[in-house]
Amino acid sequence: MKLGIINGWAESCFQYVSSRKLEFIEWCVNNRKDIENINNDIENIKGYIAKYNMPIASIGSWGHNRIDPETGDINKVEFDYDAQLVDICEKVGCPVFVTGVNYVKDMTLLDNCNAAVKYLKAIVEYASAKGIKVAVYNCDWNNYVCEPKIWDLVLPNVPGLGIKYDTSHCRNRRGDYIDEAVRYGDKFYHVHIKGHLRVKGEGYDDAPAGLDDTNWPAFMDVLYTKNYDGGLSIEPHSNYWKGLKGQWGVDYTINFMRNLIMPADYTEESTTYMPSGN
Repeated sequence: MKLGIINGWAESCFQYVSSRKLEFIEWCVNNRKDIENINNDIENIKGYIAKYNMPIASIGSWGHNRIDPETGDINKVEFDYDAQLVDICEKVGCPVFVTGVNYVKDMTLLDNCNAAVKYLKAIVEYASAKGIKVAVYNCDWNNYVCEPKIWDLVLPNVPGLGIKYDTSHCRNRRGDYIDEAVRYGDKFYHVHIKGHLRVKGEGYDDAPAGLDDTNWPAFMDVLYTKNYDGGLSIEPHSNYWKGLKGQWGVDYTINFMRNLIMPADYTEESTTYMPSGN
């Protein structure tokens, strides 16, 4: 597993992430205008990737109407935008594209699931031809393919589709993130590291990971047992941890998570083993 963070595509972003000795950047491209901006600067961006040895591990887009609320069919304009993002994945060597599917309230659950399958099959087919994997985000921001009851209906019908997982979204739905990781961890293509603190059963703060009450060691254990080898992407998300405090929180999370990640160069020769007991 590798540790990275959500950030942008300007050179200063690469400088910042490199200064923290992180291993990748994730892009969240929600503003469709940014697709044009990235394409216009793509050669410089590829130069930054090489200069700082800083790959792009995931590119995603949240909140859009991939299903047309009027027709219940694929929104061709939005599909074209997503296809352009997949093209950008190919240009910068990014292995994962992240998307979601909106629920159309005037359609039945079955019809919505059929529409989701149609869209996701189309984008997976487009991305697979370029060697890129597609994951659905488990956030409910204009997306309902975000939890087990829908995954069980959609994922088996879209071969190759995976999940971008964030424990905080499961916790906000009062779900069991350890159980979800056990049941669906083999479908995880990308993972967000976002802390979440609950008080009296309610969300209090999306604190820096390690300063919250998510059981990160247990979650990481499940990822190891599932042989997850993708990215762990830090997502600063608190309304409190801003400015200097926010930067300290990011640094705290980096150090906290590094203690849970086995180094890539870890060998039998690099440690002393204790004898096993009976």
